[in-house]
Amino acid sequence: MPAHARKKKAEEPEKAVPGTLIDNVDGLTGDGKGGIEHFDGFLITPDGHIAQVYHQGEKRPKYADYRLDGKGQVVVPGMIDAHGHVMSLGFSKLTLDLSGTRSREEALARIRAWTAAHPDAPWILGGGWNETEWASADLPTATELDAVSGGKPAWLTRVDGHAGWANSAALTAAGITAKTNDPKGGRIVRDGAGKPAGVLVDAATALVAAKLPTPRPEDRDAALAEAQLDLLEHGVTAVADMGTSIEDWQAFRRAGDSGRLRLRIVAYADSIANMELIGGPKPTPWLYDDRLRLDGVKLFLDGALGSRGAWLKAPYADAPETSGLPLLNQTQLSNLMSRAALDHFQVAVHAIGDKANAVVLDAIAELSQTYTGDRRWRIEHAQIVSPADIARFGQHGVIASMEPQHEASDRTMAEARLGPERLAGAYAWKSLAATGATLAFGSDTPVEPARPFVGMAVAVTRQGADGQPVGGWQAQEAISREAALGAYTTGAAYAMFAEDRLGRIAKGYRADFLFLDKDPMLASPEALRTITVRETWIGGQRAWAAAQSQQDEAQIRPPEADAPASQGGDPAPDR
Repeated sequence: MPAHARKKKAEEPEKAVPGTLIDNVDGLTGDGKGGIEHFDGFLITPDGHIAQVYHQGEKRPKYADYRLDGKGQVVVPGMIDAHGHVMSLGFSKLTLDLSGTRSREEALARIRAWTAAHPDAPWILGGGWNETEWASADLPTATELDAVSGGKPAWLTRVDGHAGWANSAALTAAGITAKTNDPKGGRIVRDGAGKPAGVLVDAATALVAAKLPTPRPEDRDAALAEAQLDLLEHGVTAVADMGTSIEDWQAFRRAGDSGRLRLRIVAYADSIANMELIGGPKPTPWLYDDRLRLDGVKLFLDGALGSRGAWLKAPYADAPETSGLPLLNQTQLSNLMSRAALDHFQVAVHAIGDKANAVVLDAIAELSQTYTGDRRWRIEHAQIVSPADIARFGQHGVIASMEPQHEASDRTMAEARLGPERLAGAYAWKSLAATGATLAFGSDTPVEPARPFVGMAVAVTRQGADGQPVGGWQAQEAISREAALGAYTTGAAYAMFAEDRLGRIAKGYRADFLFLDKDPMLASPEALRTITVRETWIGGQRAWAAAQSQQDEAQIRPPEADAPASQGGDPAPDR
């Protein structure tokens, strides 16, 4: 080759690489082996995947379609909430919120104020109350609610969703009287004369729920928008929606059709019938660029510990007349699980009490002989497990889908409900993981706020926001930061059959990541709780930014608003 030709070829500029280069970051991600991989840059393809991850000293493209200087900020994978209720979260933002009330009087004052501010509302709807947080832990009554509800029917769900507080007008609308029998799997709390006192537990809540005004499609769309904003603001890029109704699914589809679905939602239908209606002969494919999928079904076996609906092997320490409220027997549960497994739908079973967990494990052991292969049976919550049953989680690929924040919120209540001798298997994260079970962490939002870094802080300390108890509650069950991060990323992705695309910043994965103000591996436990998400990116597009949150509160912008592939220049403002 002539010298002038070689010189010309040598002087040809390096071609621009298609996509977006995120550079100069302090990045960390799970390495897929239980450890942490550090990196300082990565390249995103135009269709929102990770093309390459760069480590210190490694050459990266000189030119890319777009380049973002991270200026040393911490970058982690998007957090995955393994168990949430998307539409319930959204509606909680649109109705009366009683969460955080510290006394009965505060709750009643909040109800009175909301009633006065919404004179045209036909019902007073909301929830979030928790009598165990009040000075007097007695259950609230219809009479108390009558005094502040102005004669309108009122229905306010307990924080765990397993009980509801009705006033007299709501009880009348539901036809509930002293002669009404407790439904199977439910309880009508009664006064000394046998009359309904105002609180309904588990299956009994359906008596009032059937009379509530039906939300319009536009109400559901508004609730979904609210839920997405809350989750994106706190770094949740994907969520397992536990108990998806047909109406929920249609709201998700409308958002997907119109480009308003920013979050990734993996749905678990609220019944076998709706599972079949949505999925047909098998789980749906991924829709809307991996933003929506139906994996399976969510079944309920028992209630909650706080309302004494959790199914225990022995009577409650503080209510020896009951051992909880099983919602299904062993045969019914096995039949429902078998129907789902027959067509390869994933099965997730709500089990909180030790008896409930044992029954689910029995069913899994039986069904695994027929339904072989990669089933990933999920037990949701797994809050109280008999030590004798813990080892069984390591069999048959069981997923322990748990919520660290529940431990911090419930520990004193759990002590009262169980007594000290039955706490060894309570919220037993480390012991369950040691069996080989996959830990997948979530929030159960809106039962707890979807705050993954708060959950991480609880997981590594077994303490509440007040630093109590000193040394941690049942401290032997605390886990490492690496394990906690993994439970919110790779573990949660595995639990929803998405480990090949979500949960890591790695080649071939979806470019879902966060810019944070602190390193979760180095921050003190107190600082870990207060980590601020500066930006949330999904599929290589900025889905939420703190700097724009005030402008974004009304609605989530369409995907193309910040898409690097469609806009010139630096895709993000100078930091």
